[in-house]
Amino acid sequence: MEDCLYYALSITFCLALSFLFSSLRPSTRKPIMPSLPPGPTILSPLGPLLLLAWTSFNIEPIIRAAQYWYGPVFTLYLLPSSPVIFITDRAVARRVLVQSGASFADRPPTNLATAIFNGNQRTITTGGYGPLWRVLRRNLTGRALHPSSLRRYAAARADAVSGLTAGIARQSRSEGVVVVQELLHHAIFHVFTRMCFGEGLGDGVVASVTSLQREFLSSVVGFQVLGACPPVTRLLFRRRWKQMLSLRRRQEELFIPLIRARRALRGAGGENLAAADCYVDTLLDLRIPEDGGGRNLTEGEMVNLCSEFLSGGPDSTATAMQWTMANLVARPEVQAKLRAEINGVVASSKGGRVDDMHLPEMPYLRAVVLEGLRRHPPGRFMLPHAAAEEGGATLDGFSVPRHTLLNFTLGGMAMDGAVWRDPERFRPERFLPGGEGEDVDLTGVKEIKMMPFGAGRRICPGIEVSLLHLEYFVANLVGAFEWREVPGEPVDFGERLELTMVMRRPLRAIVVPCH
Repeated sequence: MEDCLYYALSITFCLALSFLFSSLRPSTRKPIMPSLPPGPTILSPLGPLLLLAWTSFNIEPIIRAAQYWYGPVFTLYLLPSSPVIFITDRAVARRVLVQSGASFADRPPTNLATAIFNGNQRTITTGGYGPLWRVLRRNLTGRALHPSSLRRYAAARADAVSGLTAGIARQSRSEGVVVVQELLHHAIFHVFTRMCFGEGLGDGVVASVTSLQREFLSSVVGFQVLGACPPVTRLLFRRRWKQMLSLRRRQEELFIPLIRARRALRGAGGENLAAADCYVDTLLDLRIPEDGGGRNLTEGEMVNLCSEFLSGGPDSTATAMQWTMANLVARPEVQAKLRAEINGVVASSKGGRVDDMHLPEMPYLRAVVLEGLRRHPPGRFMLPHAAAEEGGATLDGFSVPRHTLLNFTLGGMAMDGAVWRDPERFRPERFLPGGEGEDVDLTGVKEIKMMPFGAGRRICPGIEVSLLHLEYFVANLVGAFEWREVPGEPVDFGERLELTMVMRRPLRAIVVPCH
């Protein structure tokens, strides 16, 4: 019943807030915050309704309309007291993130819903710029995602690919058509769960982690409405509130025993156990700055960081992989070209399966993966930024007050016709020498076209592991099977918003073994 009333109650609530703030409008016509970038007035009844769009469905059409009316930098109000500045132009984004990176290095405050899962902004993706954030990020990039650590989990990737290809073959034989979404998520979570909690986990543990985190990822966007006037929304959306608390409790019940098991194993292993074999091991070793000194992380803080590790990485990777495979199904000539490259590399080595060492020898594979990320970025917006200084910052003559959320439209930039020729088309050649990317300014993208293993940490702490897994799994899927459209069922490229932008209808395909 609550879900049936969700939209009606949300609209009523937002309109009530709009009329309340309208009744408090001052007599002067002077704008309340004239220094912000342009956008719909704070008193517009449409403003608060943006909260509903942000937490319930795709807000991108509204963003495109605002860009048309107000230009590449504009302000929208998710609530009368919550301005959000959007940046839709790549050149402006570069000025903010690179040239003025230190000025906009902070994160905005999170609301009630998000704070429950990040310990009041004590994770890497939500933490404010400062000593704690630097310690947590350095630990992730310098230890958990270091190239030596990624190589350590080659066996986990191989096991995951074996299970994935076996599951695809089994489903193909029994049903004739393969629906790959669940198989992809299980394979990716298999790798990330072992990276997080170590080797020796049973299939039941991996399945439990996968199920719990996928429930969290599919629900977390809807939880954001609870952050708007919590005393009211906690009553209006009681079931969502209870579900959110239940998810947090179940995360602790599942993760804490796994954390304690790693602590016990390290205590028993002594000198024979490597200093850090998984992400939890690095967290057990870590000391964070606190009250002028240092201390170890609490179990609750480690649960937050494990959930963060098991959220963005696996979900965005599985989502990007399904979009890439969907485009390869719809473009058989691209798939055939990629398979020819894979076969040419693998044929000269032993084993007949793609390994990590083969990936640098496959430039077209890298181009396919980058084109998939351009055409269907799993996250249509970057993690929000905020001004780092107490007095705020300036952006193209506008003021960005402290704590104001600053967002970047990755999806829109990826479809900018001024940068990408025929942006709707899936064409990997644009990322190869001689593609149209060579005659425009693609600073940043050029850096990762043929990035050597280990170089990705200079650009983004997660890009290296994402590219490694995307290339590894896509190469093995295309090398093992020919993927074809189901007769009479063209690939549906419709979208649906969860934490990432997923396929509205999971990919269905006919697969034919290549060997």
